[in-house]
Amino acid sequence: MNLFKVAIRTFICMTVITGVIYPLLVTGIAQLMLPKLANGSLLYKEERTVGSILIAQNVTDERYFWPRPSAIDYNPLKPSGGSNLGPTSQKLKDIVAQRKQKLGDQAPAELLYASGSGLDPHISVETAYFQIPRIAKARAIPEDRVKALIDAHIEGKQFGFIGAHYVNVLILNHALEELK
Repeated sequence: MNLFKVAIRTFICMTVITGVIYPLLVTGIAQLMLPKLANGSLLYKEERTVGSILIAQNVTDERYFWPRPSAIDYNPLKPSGGSNLGPTSQKLKDIVAQRKQKLGDQAPAELLYASGSGLDPHISVETAYFQIPRIAKARAIPEDRVKALIDAHIEGKQFGFIGAHYVNVLILNHALEELK
């Protein structure tokens, strides 16, 4: 019976420590040090939430930049991930051929193949540049204005040296709206 009491006390103590104290401590530190990240990196327009800069949105309008395709329909409530279709998959070949027909033979791979997470909000600078003619034509604005917008929103390499330069599609699309 004594061993049972010790087990119950240990269970209650560990539940309080790992289920209450630790989560509150971590949440408090995150709110103090990184409040924007801790709250989902939400983007607001006129006090209305329009999205998170960490999650891609399904954009197909010709007037906007398109993110990478998503195998999960850009739904963050589904488990994130790729399509798991391999290079010999006929289904993958058909999907890529369909996208290539829509975008042209020179389309970058980023716009042909789904992202690994299905929620990737970033595209390479080159992929953004590829979309300039379509967006400029749809918005009836000069291509150099769209290019300047991209250049103004290029995000650096992580820690200054890891990875490639990229742009966030949601931020870029909202900057397009500000061009009016």
